[in-house]
Amino acid sequence: MKYTNKTVWITGASSGIGEALAKAYFREGANLILSSRREDALEKVRATLDDDHSRIKILTLDLSLSDTFVTKTADALSLFGSIDVLVNNGGISQRSIFEETDLDTVRKIMEVNYFGSVGLTREVIPHMIAKKKGHIVVTSSVAGKIGTKYRTAYSGSKHAVQGFFDSLRQEMYEHNIAVTLICPGPIKTNITKNALTGDGSSFGKMGDMHDQAMDADEMVSKIWSRLVSKKDEIVVSGWKERMALLVKRISPALLNRILKNSKVV
Repeated sequence: MKYTNKTVWITGASSGIGEALAKAYFREGANLILSSRREDALEKVRATLDDDHSRIKILTLDLSLSDTFVTKTADALSLFGSIDVLVNNGGISQRSIFEETDLDTVRKIMEVNYFGSVGLTREVIPHMIAKKKGHIVVTSSVAGKIGTKYRTAYSGSKHAVQGFFDSLRQEMYEHNIAVTLICPGPIKTNITKNALTGDGSSFGKMGDMHDQAMDADEMVSKIWSRLVSKKDEIVVSGWKERMALLVKRISPALLNRILKNSKVV
């Protein structure tokens, strides 16, 4: 098994893509540190993986509270003595037009999606540099490459994630630390239900794009070999998103005309 005696710390591990990644890393022998805000949800994930909890530890974490990251990272290191892979997967989405979106909602999305990943990575990197090896994985989005209606703050946060971790990768080559960006299109998870509306309340329903999409386990199975190989970027999406990325490279103006009349909820 590829990850025997390796420790993987996953944020946003209580459901969706984070839970699917936890299953995959665990099958390959990894020790897991599962993090999210809800301990009860993490316990459910742990129970589905194995009755023997010796390889699975729970560490609650709120990505909006960056002043806790120093202590939380120290706690994570104390669990297995190492962090070999950090998976920055925790995040929140948005379903509201900008003119009806409170600035506090925009700030919350940026705090969790961007500063959460950046801040936690900042605390883990010294440990990896000292070992001269490591892997930083970040769940970005096709929305980090293409902006659409109802996702101004979300897309902005993911564009920032793309730029930051592309730059960080250049700085990490000399330390033998890989940086992988995963860029999913719509995946059938609760991300739309939990998305924030303009006033910060939850959207509360599954959008058509996500309801008809592949589930998280299927997504992880599609990308697993590339993730293990530490590819720089992995795009996983349906044909519409792949076509949109292609059209954007060839003719951004054409893509804008197509998106203007597209249903993107």
